[in-house]
Amino acid sequence: MSTESKILTFAITNQTKNSENNITPPVIKKIPKELRRKKFKADISLSWYKRFVDRLKNDSQFFRSSVQLAFVLLCLWIGIEFYLFMKWGMSEGTASYFERPPGVEGFLPISALMGLLHWIFSGTLNTIHPAATIILIAIIAVSIVMKKAFCSWMCPIGTLSESLWMLGQQLFKKNITVWKWLDYPLRSLKYLLLLFFTYSIAMMSVDDLNVFINSPYNKVADIKMYLFFAEISSFALWTIIILMLASVVIKNFWCRFLCPYGALLGLAGLVSPFRITRVIETCIDCELCTKVCPSNIKVHQIGQANSNNTIGHVWSDECTSCMRCVEECPVKETLVLRSRLNETVGQATKKSVSVSPFVFGSLIVGVFIAITGLGILTGHWHNSVSKDEYQFRFQQMDSPLYNHARGSVPQYGPND
Repeated sequence: MSTESKILTFAITNQTKNSENNITPPVIKKIPKELRRKKFKADISLSWYKRFVDRLKNDSQFFRSSVQLAFVLLCLWIGIEFYLFMKWGMSEGTASYFERPPGVEGFLPISALMGLLHWIFSGTLNTIHPAATIILIAIIAVSIVMKKAFCSWMCPIGTLSESLWMLGQQLFKKNITVWKWLDYPLRSLKYLLLLFFTYSIAMMSVDDLNVFINSPYNKVADIKMYLFFAEISSFALWTIIILMLASVVIKNFWCRFLCPYGALLGLAGLVSPFRITRVIETCIDCELCTKVCPSNIKVHQIGQANSNNTIGHVWSDECTSCMRCVEECPVKETLVLRSRLNETVGQATKKSVSVSPFVFGSLIVGVFIAITGLGILTGHWHNSVSKDEYQFRFQQMDSPLYNHARGSVPQYGPND
């Protein structure tokens, strides 16, 4: 269906609904020929390689999907390497040895947060899970510069969540939108979880952090995580299944309501210099941007609260910079990504240049790779736990020292 057809269909549907409810329908403006934005179409005369590069540069959703796929494949590769490492450890050293991949520490958020606070308080980066801290810093840096982009461009859980609600759209033709009166309290849950974790850790002294970081439990936290899923309980399995089913019918159920990581990145993203910007004068009020927004942001209404504004910025902790709204807008330079420092308010106009989705996406990937790469080059990536120590700890895994009941770490001695 063409963009014009989408607008016409939406307008007719809206007018029908509004007439039934005795509401004055909005006026749908026509797009002047010179302002029509053409959808990207790949040049079939180009070679497959040039066509692929051309699409990466000009189709934001294809570029984003490519980045998502690349990170999913990276996570799968890390998972395979860690599986082979676990196979060696569980065999008591009889299987072939495979080195533990440091990237697995990206799935240890508590150790990462403790490592970051320990680094801030003590000035030294711990050697037990250094990669976890580096990855967390990279993710926060991406969010500070490029908003909550990690969630929609890189996070494997975010990619899975997006795939599930898209599946729901295919199966049921639509997703359920939670009532506003229920949406706000549900969204607060992830912030309460973030507050709980950060407060609990922030109240720990440097000595307390040292005790946890160097504990037998923390040294094998990644191994315990693997065993949790490999030997998953029925309760945990059903919890995951329910969350996945909820994500099929409600867009980004886990990410929107329960993910404390998402809450942290949403807050960090509020200081980002980039904003999705809507030019009110050229907007035709087709509402296609709002319709495709996975975060249910009323993009078509931004900037309307103040009649003096000629442009509006998306100012939301839920915006993940997925660029779906920008890609869907049928009018040139009406919905674009700009620096929020460059804006037009009332009679004051400042020159601004829009940032292409390709440049923006490249910055997201570049910042993440630059920080993790710096960690690797400076020797803050591989941990200090030796092969012999891992072999010893695999044999002792059933010891109470490796339990973490009720949030406390069992006391351990220098030889533990």
